[in-house]
Amino acid sequence: MTAKPFSFGRIVVYGVLLVAALFFLAPMYVMLVTSFKDAAEIRSGNLLSLPQSLNPDAWHLAWNSACTGVDCRGLQPYFWNSVFMAVPAVLISTAWGAVNGYVLSMWKFRGSEVLFGFLLFGVFMPFQVVLLPMSQVLGYLGLSSSIAGLVLVHCLAGMAGTTLFFRNYYTAVPRELVNAARIDGAGFWRIFWRIVLPMSTPIMMVTLIWQFTNIWNDFLFGVAFSGADSKPITVGLNNMANTTSSVKNYNVDMAAAIIAGLPTMLVYVLAGQYFLKGLTAGAVKG
Repeated sequence: MTAKPFSFGRIVVYGVLLVAALFFLAPMYVMLVTSFKDAAEIRSGNLLSLPQSLNPDAWHLAWNSACTGVDCRGLQPYFWNSVFMAVPAVLISTAWGAVNGYVLSMWKFRGSEVLFGFLLFGVFMPFQVVLLPMSQVLGYLGLSSSIAGLVLVHCLAGMAGTTLFFRNYYTAVPRELVNAARIDGAGFWRIFWRIVLPMSTPIMMVTLIWQFTNIWNDFLFGVAFSGADSKPITVGLNNMANTTSSVKNYNVDMAAAIIAGLPTMLVYVLAGQYFLKGLTAGAVKG
């Protein structure tokens, strides 16, 4: 069986896609090559030129110490703050959304649709409006300027989105399975663990990736609710980029930006196929 020759229309489509890919990858290329150049090479060369030699000094400075000012610890402490914040927040908010979606789709009660409608406000509500009341709540709980406080904030902020994902996914689960389990005497949690949860792998991956990306890249909550020892990596990157210095170290800034974005890039590279499968399985259907 002979392969079909490329038509003119297909060549045009592939050409447009190639140009678009190069356009969006160009900033990443500039960041990467600049991070391996020294200051003199950056000033004398052009942005697209390859470095004369791979110089890892900028990466070392970005990770450990980029300056000599008041807050110049490098990205290392901020990175680990984000890890300790993002991992539990992602797991808790995903589990919370799974239970909420399970209840709102299969264990309906009086007012459940109204409650779900109010939850949807959290998906579209700008987070700026909750900064003041959330800071008061954290103060009452004694969690101000702490990583635990940031975990709580991100769990609450992500609850509406994760609930929407799981609720819409679970509405497509055959009700016959749940009804048969109820007839056999299975209760609320047994049905969830034995029937519903094993079928939730696609939407689980969507929610985990979605939440991790949002929480890791968040700047608003990080700068508003963190303290000196609990700032996430986005705040640390901002502090490093805005450090007053007589000479701007663009190579250090580029290396720091790549370090800050590397976890989310790795997540999409390693688990991106599961994200697409989850979306096509009905994760965002209305």
